[in-house]
Amino acid sequence: QVQLVASGGGLVQAGGSLRLSCAASGSIFSSAAMGWYRQAPGKQRESVAEVTSGGSTNYADSVKGRFTISRDNAKNTVYLQMNSLKPEDTAVYYCNLARTPLRYWGQGTQVTVSS
Repeated sequence: QVQLVASGGGLVQAGGSLRLSCAASGSIFSSAAMGWYRQAPGKQRESVAEVTSGGSTNYADSVKGRFTISRDNAKNTVYLQMNSLKPEDTAVYYCNLARTPLRYWGQGTQVTVSS
């Protein structure tokens, strides 16, 4: 069983920065892909960024150049550095661990960007 605990959300003004963290329990972290998703009110959950077990990264077009995902396998933690935040980035952010056929979700952390 894997537990994911996300932290780092908060209220920030447009143009500001936040760093989200997601700590995973268990022993499969290093062999799993890690991702950040977000869900805004009234919208579907969408993928924001992903980092594979090998370190390759992918980003949604809406965050390219502003967000950076990284992982620290020694700490079983994945990070999302968010810069130049916009009001449209406001959402609950969830971390995700995927290693076929397993998939786990964290509890979510609220990010609110004021204009």
